[in-house]
Parts: sequence; C-alpha cells; structure tokens
Amino acid sequence: MDGRHPKNIDPRPKRRKDQDNPYEIFTTGIESAEPHYFLSFPNGEGVARCIEISKAVFEAFDRFELDDISYMHKVDRHYERSEQTEESINRRAIQPQEPIEETISRRIEIEALHRAIARLPETQQRRLVLYYFGELTYSQIAEMEGCTIMPVKRSIDAAIKKLKIFLS
Repeated sequence: MDGRHPKNIDPRPKRRKDQDNPYEIFTTGIESAEPHYFLSFPNGEGVARCIEISKAVFEAFDRFELDDISYMHKVDRHYERSEQTEESINRRAIQPQEPIEETISRRIEIEALHRAIARLPETQQRRLVLYYFGELTYSQIAEMEGCTIMPVKRSIDAAIKKLKIFLS
C-alpha cells in the first residue's frame, strides 16, 4: 500500500471466513472520488503482502467470499440437521421436551391415580374431582349439592386419605 489514502472503515460488514481462505480484501478512500482496492495475503514465506487491484478483481473476490459464506452456511445447516440428537433438538426447542423415561413414569403415575380415584365411593369421587380438577371451592361444591361446607371438606379429606393408602 502506498499510503496515498488512509484506510477508511470498510462499509462491508466483517465476514466469517473459511480457515483455508488466506486473503483479505479491503478498500481505501472509499468515500473519495478515487477509491482504491487492495488484496492482502501472506506469501509463501508467511510474510504479509498487499497489492492494489482493480475494481473488477475486487468485485470478483467479493463475490467469491459471499459464495463461500453461503456454502459454509449450507454445510452448517446440513451438519445441524444430520446430527439430530435428543440434546440438540431440546436445545433448540422453545420448551425443551422432557426425557421419555419421565414422560412414561408420569403417565404410569396418572393411570394409577385414576384407578385409585375409581375405587372411591361415588360421592367422594365427585367431590374430589370437582375440587382438584374442576377447581371449585368447598362452598361452590356445597351449593351445587345442596349441603353445608363441612360435609364436602370431610368427604374430600377422607378421599385423600384413601388415595394415599391405595397408592402406597
């Protein structure tokens, strides 16, 4: 570089480069009437060299860099899709999926709970389901059944005790 123009900030964004890409292109005096285009690279001895190139050559190198970046993105997406492990899928998920062992265990517990509830007397079943699954209060259930709050509370408490025995 001959130093005629200070090295302006290149308006192109910093690009990702392939590890085998030894050169760098840049411009100087880009906002002047006569911009200059340069190619920087290490020679065979590893010494950095810089030569001025024409705009057409600069544009060819620029296009090559863009094509190279596009190819690297395609390769990355290919690797990402071909290496589908449970961990990589969960990392990208909005809500990570629980392991299959936990899902099966939870389903078994739910089925056991349903079987235990089915063994309760009909009144306790109904009140327990309304309270826990229907999210009604004791007073709402009592009003529905035409009784006071205490029988509803006792019935639900008794149902819970029986469920603990059935599930233990």
